Amino acid sequence: MSLSSIPTIAQLFKNGQLKSASGSKLPSYASVSDRISLHQGDITQLQVDAIVNAANETLLGGGGVDGAIHRAAGKELLAECKTLNGCKTGDAKITKGYQLPASHIIHTVGPVYAKGRTEESKRALQSAYKRSLQEAAKAKLKSIAFPSISTGVYGYPMDDATDVALETVGTFLNSKEGDSLQRVIFCVFSEKDLKVYEKHIPQHFSD
Repeated sequence: MSLSSIPTIAQLFKNGQLKSASGSKLPSYASVSDRISLHQGDITQLQVDAIVNAANETLLGGGGVDGAIHRAAGKELLAECKTLNGCKTGDAKITKGYQLPASHIIHTVGPVYAKGRTEESKRALQSAYKRSLQEAAKAKLKSIAFPSISTGVYGYPMDDATDVALETVGTFLNSKEGDSLQRVIFCVFSEKDLKVYEKHIPQHFSD
């Protein structure tokens, strides 16, 4: 799927698919709503500069989106990942995309959610998103697509993780460091997760 076929959230607000939130007390990132998209589908099918892999610390593949990306990219991806010496939680590393439509893969490791250490989990998740964006900007990439990091087997509550994702991306795109990124796509697979993003986006991106 090409980038041009995916509407921005600014367009979704304009055509009524997203409704503005009145009275939100959260910081607004409305100025970058034309650089962010929400898409339901298979992240491995997106024709973007980079897709983000919610990896584990070995970077050698796993279940969920990690396994799907490795299968779609082919054996060359695993060979390159073996040279990277793993990745710490909250960090990110970049590889080629190989057989994917995306030219690059940015592998990041989100936190395993711990109820007794919610702030620690939040900081690690923020770091995973930010470091992924920094790797994209460093490589002079223009477009990047994220899955919902840590919300699968790592157990991060979807509502909380979505707020972290939206806030971290909004802040980065508003910064000088994020100037070069033209599009960030939040790619969800299920209808349930899509509804969570549709609920939270207006709280962060309404005027």
